Amino acid sequence: MGLPLAAVFAKNGADVTVCDINASLVASINGGHCPYEEPGLPELMKELRVRGRLTASTETRTVAAAANAIVIIVPAHLTAQREIDLTILKSASADVGGGLAPGALVIYETTVSMGATRSSLIPALEQASGLRAGQDFSVGYSPERVKANLVLDRLETTPKVVGGFDDRSSELTALLYERYLTAPVERVGSLEAAEMTKLVGMLYRDVNIALANELAAYCERAGVDFKQVRRAANRDGEASLLEPGIGVGGHCTPVYPYFLMRDARRLGVAQHLAELAREINDAQPARQLQRVARVWRALAGIRVHVLGLGFRPGVKVDTFSPAYALRDELLRLGALVTIEDPYYSAAELRSRGFAPGSVLHAPLVVLNTAHEEFKDPDFRQWRIGGTAAILDGRGLWCQADAEAAGLVYFGVGCGCEIERKAATSDTFRPTAVT
Repeated sequence: MGLPLAAVFAKNGADVTVCDINASLVASINGGHCPYEEPGLPELMKELRVRGRLTASTETRTVAAAANAIVIIVPAHLTAQREIDLTILKSASADVGGGLAPGALVIYETTVSMGATRSSLIPALEQASGLRAGQDFSVGYSPERVKANLVLDRLETTPKVVGGFDDRSSELTALLYERYLTAPVERVGSLEAAEMTKLVGMLYRDVNIALANELAAYCERAGVDFKQVRRAANRDGEASLLEPGIGVGGHCTPVYPYFLMRDARRLGVAQHLAELAREINDAQPARQLQRVARVWRALAGIRVHVLGLGFRPGVKVDTFSPAYALRDELLRLGALVTIEDPYYSAAELRSRGFAPGSVLHAPLVVLNTAHEEFKDPDFRQWRIGGTAAILDGRGLWCQADAEAAGLVYFGVGCGCEIERKAATSDTFRPTAVT
């Protein structure tokens, strides 16, 4: 996210240097080459190179010493115990602090736990620089809130939430974004309020998806199409249910709720809904596979082909992709697992622990990623090739078309024909709770 942000700053008139410890990445940027896929970014970088507005360096301290404003947007990860890991952020803060000049503005955009900027990151700046926040330099916080493959479309339109160490820091941060990003700015006051705003958005999304997944599970058993129910429920303006699915992936939703949940427990105000939502969404890949095994047939000894490694369509990012949980559960159930993804080579799939393959001779096909390339399969050819059942994890396919081709169709929130028959028989009796 840092490179697109830098490019937009430069497009709007700032002279920008991006810093990274990866020398080959820096060389690529200085050569005018975009190091990863992001629509519109390669063209913008070439234009900025001609204009001399965007350069790259590995010398963070030297660059920081000459900068009026520094934006830090390196990752925060989870430890094995699902605690926030600020190691990279502290290291970057120390590098910036080593060259920090009096009067400079430092802004953090990385999503962190509430209070982390004040309690952990600012001390790293102060220790390395010998300067004092609020007295010698200013500190702002404005969480990144855009998505890969949509960054340039949204950077200049998505409101920038801004908080500061003090009033002056907040004002300077807002002015910088208003001038060089041109996005609407929403000032929320403190660093903590800005940190919390991002976390609240992530928690809402995770809880909303978990609710949709639970309702979808009920509809599968009850013989009701949740897709239709959800669409109708959302039309009255009172509900805004997100789509259920085979799992939640990416850098954000599976990670950031823990930043708040862990701290909340330490403070004695456990976030029970958030914790349960994480459990529900993490369990979704295994729950759907166990459903198939229960209703259709045991999966031991059969080949199951997974479509898609990426965590969302059109993106070559597999961080916390449900594909990993699907693979692990399938192996636990005794299945043989293969995968394909148009964005990954066979070697890349193998390096991530998957066996490349195709639909041919796979009795069960599981859709993990709704890539455009998977949108219109020839179900009849699949059936001829040996496929007997499909698990549509993203609601991408037409159930009627699949069943007309002779396939058993499992959809999230949509029962297969076997489940529909069971739902209308005497064996299905919803329990009344009083």
